[in-house]
Amino acid sequence: MKVRKNLQHFLEDLKLEDSFKENIVHWHTIEEKEAKTVELPVHINENLKKALQKRGIHELYTHQRSAFEAVQRSESIVAVTPTASGKTLCYNLSVLQTITENPQARALYIFPTKALAQDQKSEITELIDDAELTINSYTYDGDTQGSIREKVRKAGHIVITNPDMLHSAILPHHTKWVSLFENLKYVIIDELHIYRGVFGSHVANVIRRLKRICRFYGTDPIFICTSATIANPLELAENLTGKNMTLIDNNGAPSGRKHFLFYNPPIVNKPLNIRRSATLEVRKLAGELLKNRIQTIVFARSRVRVEILLTYLQELVKHQLGPKAIRGYRGGYLPTERRTIEKGLRNGDIYGVVSTNALELGVDIGQLQVCIMTGYPGSIASSWQQAGRAGRRHSESLVIMVASSSPLDQYIIEHPDYFFTRSPETARINPDNLMIFIDHLKCAAYELPFKKGEHFGAFETEDVLEYLVEERVLYQRGDKWYWMNDSFPAHNISLRSASQENIVIIDQSNIANVKVIGEMDRFSAMTLLHEEAIYLHQGIQYQVEKLDWEEKKAFVREVDVDYFTDANLAVELKVLEMDKSRLLHDTEVAYGDVSILAKATIFKKIKFDSHENIGSGPISLPEEELHTSSAWISLKEGLEVSESRMEQGLLGAAHALRYIAPIFVMCDSGDIHVVPQVKAVHNEKPTIFFYDRYPGGIGLSEKIYDGMENVLKEAKGMITRCQCENGCPSCIGTDTTSRFAKRDALLILEQFLKQTS
Repeated sequence: MKVRKNLQHFLEDLKLEDSFKENIVHWHTIEEKEAKTVELPVHINENLKKALQKRGIHELYTHQRSAFEAVQRSESIVAVTPTASGKTLCYNLSVLQTITENPQARALYIFPTKALAQDQKSEITELIDDAELTINSYTYDGDTQGSIREKVRKAGHIVITNPDMLHSAILPHHTKWVSLFENLKYVIIDELHIYRGVFGSHVANVIRRLKRICRFYGTDPIFICTSATIANPLELAENLTGKNMTLIDNNGAPSGRKHFLFYNPPIVNKPLNIRRSATLEVRKLAGELLKNRIQTIVFARSRVRVEILLTYLQELVKHQLGPKAIRGYRGGYLPTERRTIEKGLRNGDIYGVVSTNALELGVDIGQLQVCIMTGYPGSIASSWQQAGRAGRRHSESLVIMVASSSPLDQYIIEHPDYFFTRSPETARINPDNLMIFIDHLKCAAYELPFKKGEHFGAFETEDVLEYLVEERVLYQRGDKWYWMNDSFPAHNISLRSASQENIVIIDQSNIANVKVIGEMDRFSAMTLLHEEAIYLHQGIQYQVEKLDWEEKKAFVREVDVDYFTDANLAVELKVLEMDKSRLLHDTEVAYGDVSILAKATIFKKIKFDSHENIGSGPISLPEEELHTSSAWISLKEGLEVSESRMEQGLLGAAHALRYIAPIFVMCDSGDIHVVPQVKAVHNEKPTIFFYDRYPGGIGLSEKIYDGMENVLKEAKGMITRCQCENGCPSCIGTDTTSRFAKRDALLILEQFLKQTS
């Protein structure tokens, strides 16, 4: 009988076996860290103290005590410590202590996802039960039954919800929540770093509305935020809440020894510098770990990649561990399915999970030993969040980042110092983005009429209120503005996506039992749920038989095929208005508003394992439109090359810039897009555009406008250092076929730099 390996054996294999060690380009060990603790505060309620001691908590970590003391001084705080460092106690202790002293006090807990809310509900309920306190904590979300909603509103000391529910169900009906708002002492915002980009900008306005209603009821709650490591937690917390905050970052939690490996798959095509697929390499590594029952989490960048990896791994170990021992986990799964997976990971029934970044958050999934990332997650903050899922407290753990051939992955894998020494990304929000601001001003006017001279955020609101009167949304009577519609506006405003409302996915494999198996936003659905697409869910393949775009429904049927599908998105970009520009040696660098028209055009069928193209077909869907901000740079004159070579050069340069830009502005790679045009519509010159992928923009392309020269230099350096001969996926992409493609991309960048130096 074969002896099972443990994690130590596997680490030895990685160092000794050629098939592994040749691909490890950097091995970084983070030594274990002892806990830093202080005594429990003297005046804590005796029952609460006993409940903590029953759980083995006889002292607090330094950050927990600092948080408690700051809150006792009535300061709003943001606590920033790594995954699994006991952040929950930073707020639970203050909240429970206050309610024991004043049974009328109330607290509102806001979590970004239902999964986290459920998790924290269990945590606080156990603590309350252990302390034998008469404190009611309730979850209020879409799954809360109508019969207990009244009880939550009247008797909930602690109401646990999410931003969407606060926005559409609690604030518009604040008159039903009088006992909450009249006594609201604390607002908890967990996983603060999630609130960036368009979502964060929306939520900042929801918080403005919350504070406005609190003022109406005579309260001014203390805000307690917790966050994973980002570059600007204090700035983000203050922008989100509109309050002065105290930063708590003296982490006292212990951590086990962690090995962090950068793994670059071998080159399989030297002239093109193409490496073995990261997905197949992850299958090899994870398969080895799972066969030895070493609990492992695998992260993949997309829903499709999660399902492909899941199919591979289930096939590899189904005879040894059974099909249910490895599960997928991502947004779009139904809540009951996600709960089952979380429980299975905690109790050890499930050995492996393949997840999108949905499991980056602090959902309690217990003690995992290994984390494997399929490609760089797109930001340093996300990478550390994912790495934090392996190894808790004192145990040794392993993190492997497997690079793909993409330029961003290759840049990170070749610059370990950049990764380990650079501070994580800056989380940017723009609550005063006019589209978002107007949406929430409408919601606020529905909730309470606006008075003359009243502020909403940083804006002088009267101009916007006058505009809404002209649009017949509000009416003015005396010095107040009132909502004049029957329906309330929050229902039509989505906090989470640029496009409204999701597409519901309906499985009709069994006509007698038609069921909803998931949902997806409209922008993603264009390329993942078009007719004939293969949609993957828990490793099961479904073919999309019909996509009803108007009714927002996709009808799928289970199939068994040996391929998956991948779709192309065509983008048309027009400049609407130029806000600022500068001439650099006659080259125009500009910034302004643009309109983007996106249309899904064709899809390809790609064979499992070999990843070869085995067919294609057209996609017939309407265009989706996006108005946003953009930075662009135009050549004064074309180069002395043919138009086809000019196009190839621009495509190659844009491909490299698409990966360098997110590193420069420190954002997620999906937040900013790059589009080249041989003859831009507005000036008829060769131009490269960078645009924010959010309506109205959130300030990313403006930062590129300010530092255009640095972005161009980094892109040129990346292409120059690449070992390929004529261009490859790691520098200029695969859309370029000419043998001059690499030279032309460098020529374009040199021309831009010559004219900007």
